Amino acid sequence: MGAKRIGILTGGGDVPGLNSVIKTVVYRGSEIGSEVIGIRRGWEGLTHVNLQEPASRARYVLPLNRENTRTIDRTGGTYLHSSRTNPSKMKKLPPVLEGQDFPKTVTTKNGVATTVYDVSKAVLRNIELLNLDYLIAIGGDDTLSYAAALDKAGMKVIAVPKTMDNDVRNTEYCIGFSTAITRAMDAIERQRTTVGSHERIGLFRIFGRDAGYTALYTAYVTSTRCCIPEYKFNLEKLIDMLVTDKKNNPSNYSLAILSEGAEWEGYTVKEYGDPDAFGHRKKMSVAEDLSNELKSRTGEDTIVSDLTYDLRSGSADFVDRMVASTFAGMALDAIDEGKHGIMTAIAHGCFSLAPIPDPKLGPRKVDVESMYNTERYRPRYDHKMGIPIFLTKA
Repeated sequence: MGAKRIGILTGGGDVPGLNSVIKTVVYRGSEIGSEVIGIRRGWEGLTHVNLQEPASRARYVLPLNRENTRTIDRTGGTYLHSSRTNPSKMKKLPPVLEGQDFPKTVTTKNGVATTVYDVSKAVLRNIELLNLDYLIAIGGDDTLSYAAALDKAGMKVIAVPKTMDNDVRNTEYCIGFSTAITRAMDAIERQRTTVGSHERIGLFRIFGRDAGYTALYTAYVTSTRCCIPEYKFNLEKLIDMLVTDKKNNPSNYSLAILSEGAEWEGYTVKEYGDPDAFGHRKKMSVAEDLSNELKSRTGEDTIVSDLTYDLRSGSADFVDRMVASTFAGMALDAIDEGKHGIMTAIAHGCFSLAPIPDPKLGPRKVDVESMYNTERYRPRYDHKMGIPIFLTKA
């Protein structure tokens, strides 16, 4: 491969392991004579930047080298910062693009008209001005949905999946998942002492808007009941189970883990706030609502714990560092081979390359039949012989 100029960005929420991808791309790139340019603040770095202004350029463009990335893998977060920016559906044009003509779409909801702009031509123009040959986009469904569109528009893109929800299609694993489960497991095991000391029912809310992998796998390793978005549970049945679990426990307490998107029959999780760039609104706590139902129906006291943003914090565990570094090496291999429009992945337990997922298909969901016991509201532990190490197939 001749010397290439490679852009790299991180979009959406941060997870442990992102800096391992960035560092490995830089180090591997230096070995093959390629230059790596960091695009700061996700897709915003290509929509808001004014490359003619030094201050704007410094805010959004950061040349990367061995010196400034040497220690970044020792900490969590993302060295390049992030944002939730969707260049194909911008509600407001950034100052640098004001007065320019872009395709726009007007939608009406509840009598309110909303206009969004597709500024992809500005993104492509900035990529051209930066002389980028390839772009590595690290993100979840939302970030990678635009990565797929950008590749189709003519820019050579390699995608790297990351999300604590582990719900990106075409891969069995996403960077950040293992550390999130480890963090959640540790928090629950610590809080058992408090829940048990006060003889209550502990309810833990955990990430998982549309898919229940984080709740399910945390329950798997903590032997706890769980509720996931893919299956609406029966409220009376769950309450009876938790009260019975508490009664049968010598320490007189019980636990349950709920995905943020979990719902019971006849109940819908409430949402609040304005939608983000990809149309998502924040969800109210299903754990708090379940706590209220438990209290009113049984008189039992609860302790509700929100295990969400804490799972993003801190450095990555062994699995996420290993997968992140390997995905980065695979991305450089793909560039070396002239490939693009693909995503680093794990399939059938092996590292592989896969198409960037079609955003129209939505997130990957838990296979309820093989992974979730709908009678006991627990993970299934049976019939695992021969399946990949992460207990699911892409």
